[in-house]
Amino acid sequence: MENTSGQGTLSQLPPEIRGWNWGAFFLNWIWGLGNSTYIALLCLIPFVNIVMIFILGAKGNQWAWQNKRWNSIEHFKRVQTNWGIAGFIVFIISVLIGIL
Repeated sequence: MENTSGQGTLSQLPPEIRGWNWGAFFLNWIWGLGNSTYIALLCLIPFVNIVMIFILGAKGNQWAWQNKRWNSIEHFKRVQTNWGIAGFIVFIISVLIGIL
C-alpha cells in the first residue's frame, strides 16, 4: 500500500493502524500538538474534555495518519506505541501522587 500519510482526508488509512490510540487518550492535547491534530485542544475546555478524550482514543490513529507525514506504517506504529507508553507512565504517576 502506498504511504498516503499527511494528505488530510485524502489519506488512505492502512488497516494495520486502525484501532484505539492510548497515547491520544492519556495525553490528549499534548499528543494532539505532537501529531498535528489540533482538534485535541478541545480537551482544554471543561466538560468537553470528558467526551473528547474518548473521541481522541477512538479516532487518534486516523487523525494522526491524516495530519502528519510518516516515513512508513512501522514508523507510525512505533511512535504511537511510544506515546501510549508515555501516557500510561504519566497516568500511573498521577494516580500515585493523588494517593499520597
